[in-house]
Amino acid sequence: MIDQLAAHGADTAYGVPGESYLAALDALHDAPVRMVVCRHEGGAAYMAEAHG
Repeated sequence: MIDQLAAHGADTAYGVPGESYLAALDALHDAPVRMVVCRHEGGAAYMAEAHG
């Protein structure tokens, strides 16, 4: 999934870290996609919308 984000030109991802997708978070660590950690899903959605 993270490779596809990078292949489609995504440079930033917003989200709330959690155990349900640790593999994706690990993949983001080595990817050119920057992860912005948020405290609430709504805040992450607002940030992603403003960035987009």
